[in-house]
Amino acid sequence: MKNVHLIITDLFLPEDFAAEVCAGLRLPALERLLARGVANSGRGNLATNRNELGGKVVPATLEDLLCGVFGVSCRAGAPVAPIAAAFDGLGEGCWLCADPVHLRLQREQVVLLPNVEISANEALVLCASLNAHFVGQGLEFFAPHPQRWYVRLDELPEIRTVPLSQAAGRNIHGNLPTGAAERRWHQLFNEIQMLLFAHPLNAAREERGELPVNSVWFWGSGDGRVGAQSTYASVSSDEMLGEMLAASAGLPFVEWSPTWQSSFDSALTHGERRLAAEGGQLLVWTGLRSALQRGDLAAWREALQTFEANYAQPLWQALRGGKIASLQLDVLGGDGLRQTRLTRGSGWALWRRPKRLAEYSVESRHTK
Repeated sequence: MKNVHLIITDLFLPEDFAAEVCAGLRLPALERLLARGVANSGRGNLATNRNELGGKVVPATLEDLLCGVFGVSCRAGAPVAPIAAAFDGLGEGCWLCADPVHLRLQREQVVLLPNVEISANEALVLCASLNAHFVGQGLEFFAPHPQRWYVRLDELPEIRTVPLSQAAGRNIHGNLPTGAAERRWHQLFNEIQMLLFAHPLNAAREERGELPVNSVWFWGSGDGRVGAQSTYASVSSDEMLGEMLAASAGLPFVEWSPTWQSSFDSALTHGERRLAAEGGQLLVWTGLRSALQRGDLAAWREALQTFEANYAQPLWQALRGGKIASLQLDVLGGDGLRQTRLTRGSGWALWRRPKRLAEYSVESRHTK
């Protein structure tokens, strides 16, 4: 029988609007999964990570959690850059993600908008301009993918960065690099903005009504010695980092499927049947994140109701029917991580009464 590890982001909403948004949602299977499990007693390095450069505790991120799941140290932040760079065909070295973004002035805030739609050729042109400007300064920019840029460094900088997923849709102030070398990286950040603001390619994009790439977002530093490993038999996710880590660990990866059953069947097809049956299946779902970042709460509700029908209900039935031996459920968001584990017997723990989803949102604001 198969063990399943399910990671969900952005399920618990802030207290001030959770009750209103969740009103009328019928989520019996998901609410039972949340209620019937036993909380993991060990927080390990997943619930929070201590900022060794600034000495403060920072919230857990999906990047921290996934790297921890794959045995990658996150003592100074998740080293996503070397993992992603290797996935995109770049060699070893000291890497920092430098993803193209659009910064928009909104009242007194400068809001970061990720995933700017640009062509591969546009990405190469902009990176060439960056390399010409910073020649001889120990920075070399690469764009193996239009939305995934990197900068190779002579040595890792003494900074702590915020993942793009956490900074998206937020004010950049308070999310810029911190640490001993923060002043230099703030200067680089401003210098890049001035360079890209005046770039002819961006002027042409604005004339066509397209968003200009007016900055890059630095995050995820690490060197080429990062190595992922895991005992899972298969990985399925709608998050690119899940695929990257699976590739680094040499595990079969299955594209996120419309239903859990089709995901289960694909895992059996892509991997060895013995491993897929006896090992674990890792499921990472971020389908609520983009809706929440856009402020589209109707889309958030719709995505959650689809997940209830296609994943939560089949998993609940598979657990009670003995098709899977156990389910670990990790809910990430707010100030930390809620981890619970369920077995077949959890289905009969009737004294653990389900609560409405909005009630967990209230707890996530007051429990560290």
